[in-house]
Amino acid sequence: MRRSRIGPALAGMAVCAVACALLWPHARDAYALLAAQDDPAELSDLQLGSALRNNAELIGQNIEAALAENDPDLAGSFADLARDKNIPLGDELSKRVSDAVAEHHSTPQFAKRFATGLVTGNADDVASLSGTVAGDLFVFGDIRDVVREGKHLAMGEDTDHLVLGLATAGLVVTAATYVSVGGALPVRAGLTLVKDARKVGRLGAGLTHWAGRSAREMVDTPVLQQAVAAGSVLRPGQTMTAIRAAFRAEKAGALVRLAKDVGRVGEKAGIRAAQDTLKIAESPKDVARAARLAESKGGQTRAILKLLGRGALLLATGAFNLTLWLFGALITLFGLLSSIKAATERLTLAYLRRKKARRLRRQMAAAALAPDASLASAAAQA
Repeated sequence: MRRSRIGPALAGMAVCAVACALLWPHARDAYALLAAQDDPAELSDLQLGSALRNNAELIGQNIEAALAENDPDLAGSFADLARDKNIPLGDELSKRVSDAVAEHHSTPQFAKRFATGLVTGNADDVASLSGTVAGDLFVFGDIRDVVREGKHLAMGEDTDHLVLGLATAGLVVTAATYVSVGGALPVRAGLTLVKDARKVGRLGAGLTHWAGRSAREMVDTPVLQQAVAAGSVLRPGQTMTAIRAAFRAEKAGALVRLAKDVGRVGEKAGIRAAQDTLKIAESPKDVARAARLAESKGGQTRAILKLLGRGALLLATGAFNLTLWLFGALITLFGLLSSIKAATERLTLAYLRRKKARRLRRQMAAAALAPDASLASAAAQA
């Protein structure tokens, strides 16, 4: 009966110990992720560590894919990540990456992409963005976009209010850039990047919805229609003054902050990283997190975004699920401690009972020997 009481306690202790051993790694990882949820750099490091443990060839495979797609910028980003994680790539692959990056940044290629950005207004890298920003700084690009979209608005046609709002804000920021001697240039570049991403369909749905709503609020439509009706790309000074009158500066704070964060990503991690951020971001908070990630990881940012997606910016697994792992581990730990307590108490009780039984048997044996000793003594006296 007593052994049967000790057995369940020992069995419960064994079961809880096994459960704790199985749950501990998950609970440890869950706690680390929850603790790092407000630090994009730490969060991405934890998730990258898990991904690379599961597939040690992940970085090499992505470098090969980037080179095959003629994307040396992404290949270089993965090479930076490999160096940071002390992952060997091999001499042949490293040389291919360095050659591709050198070719990409050669003077003829840079000049070609600069001219493309200046003429088309589309930016894919530093060179083309430089051309695009140059066009916007000369107000040609923004006036072109405002006049085009403004005429659509005046004619009752489909209007891209986001491009219209970005271009209108760009005119005001351009003026501020001249006044501050380039101090507002990161914001100017950020607005250009957001506008370009919208034009080519690289802006995430959630961010598009938010930015479009913000753009509608900061443009006085009737005033803008009048400005567009009287304006022309051939009269940039007059047109710019008329368009700026339609801009509600007090409504532009959130959009300008977004552009500033996009500019920070582009400055620290490259234009393509900024474009990738705009594609996966669902809100300005995502872009702000990406800016913090870029400031910490630099050239590795694009590779991190490629591997983790939006999970690099926030918890991909719900906090509730992670909390469940922690709660489960605490429950099994409590069960283990309770089982140890119960087993210890029952073993101690069994030991005390056995000790008491032994002492009782000795006393009974001593009592049984006492009469015989008394008889022997009496006989000796007789």
